[in-house]
Amino acid sequence: MKPVINLLLWALIIYLGYATFMSVYGEIQFNKLKTKRYATVIERLKDVRDAELAYKDLHGKYTDNFDTLIKFIGEAEIPILQRRDSTILDVEATQRFGGVETYKTIVLIDTLSYYSVKDSLFGGTDSYKNIANVGVGEPGAKFKLQAGMLDDIPVFEASVDKSIILNDQDKNLVAQEKQVVSVDGVNGPTLKVGSMEQINTNGNWPQNFSKEQ
Repeated sequence: MKPVINLLLWALIIYLGYATFMSVYGEIQFNKLKTKRYATVIERLKDVRDAELAYKDLHGKYTDNFDTLIKFIGEAEIPILQRRDSTILDVEATQRFGGVETYKTIVLIDTLSYYSVKDSLFGGTDSYKNIANVGVGEPGAKFKLQAGMLDDIPVFEASVDKSIILNDQDKNLVAQEKQVVSVDGVNGPTLKVGSMEQINTNGNWPQNFSKEQ
């Protein structure tokens, strides 16, 4: 009887060891894939941000419509402006002072040239047409795009739920990832750039996921 018990104990030890190994190994693989996919999504979110900033430069606000943003990228040309001060005769002041010539300084804005948004941001390629696509994870998934005003200042936010990026991964690990609160992790349930609650155009990812926010 004792040999049978020993055999069962050894089998249990081996099983528990294997289960522990697979759990740790699975988490390591999950983190590797997560980091790779996040890097892809972050680059796409940066493209959205750059396009939104260019749109705001021309229209004074952001857009919450990807079709509008795509059309803008393909067609828009942004003026390159130069500001300069100029001194001219102030006719009214001169008259008030009995003909004593009085001058005033005015600001002139010159348009030097124009640049294409498509050429500037996307190197003249048509890759901008896919700017709404997340690109990894759930097939066909698109970013959620919001825009509006906060204290009379334009704001925008482009985001995607982590469960979409990691749709084919272990559900428990994904659930844990959505609850992350860490200086080295992407906090919260989404990967996003911009904010509808704060005036900023930063992403919510740390430096280790990208060279810049």
